[in-house]
Amino acid sequence: MIKTIGLSKRFGGKLAVNALDLSIDQGEFFCFLGPNGAGKTTTIKMLTGLLKPSGGRAELGGIDIQKHPVATKSILGYIPDTPFLYDKLTGREFMRFVAGLYQLPKEVLNGKSEELLELFEVRHVGDQLIENYSHGMRQKLSFAACFLHDPKIVIVDEPWVGLDPKNIRFVKEYLKQKTREGLTVFMSTHTLSLIEDVADRIGIIHQGVLLHTGSIKDILTLARTPGSLEDVFLELTRGENE
Repeated sequence: MIKTIGLSKRFGGKLAVNALDLSIDQGEFFCFLGPNGAGKTTTIKMLTGLLKPSGGRAELGGIDIQKHPVATKSILGYIPDTPFLYDKLTGREFMRFVAGLYQLPKEVLNGKSEELLELFEVRHVGDQLIENYSHGMRQKLSFAACFLHDPKIVIVDEPWVGLDPKNIRFVKEYLKQKTREGLTVFMSTHTLSLIEDVADRIGIIHQGVLLHTGSIKDILTLARTPGSLEDVFLELTRGENE
């Protein structure tokens, strides 16, 4: 469902992502790890069509993102770490706005929108302006809007920001359940303990280069001495001069 072939991005003299080759299957929960500045967000922005690659290509559902941007976005849901929402809209107005972008029929919107607002616990503030929402409420509204068009692929960048433990657990279990139903999830996060609960496979990127991919068990075997996922991650991404 997600495939990159030699995907690269250069900013001036800096190669932020260097010839990334990835293949992620339908129904897979893939977690993308790396230190700050490793190339995670740049990769995500290329996968969502927000950045044009300097080289290589990316496909979603077998469709080239650069050649067919509308077709790829129709099967994609994206949740950034800091959601951009329109402050002068209410929650329900924002849901209608998103439904319009995806050209959803009004009869589909009416039931689905309320169901998702209820599911993510923002229905009670659905008629309030978004400018009055807390960060956690904004994040939950972003999740509700993301699933409005039944995406086949969801890309999330640090989804836990602003969420309390109860909502973190709910989102984690909801995404995992959705992968069992065929959704493909690509998630970037620094919260290693949560990754151990949800990831089918992990990719570790460092200085723009994909170092390793594999299950948690596979990744743990890469350490020179036995340790936790955090220990292995720190060992694999340690700077050459350290």
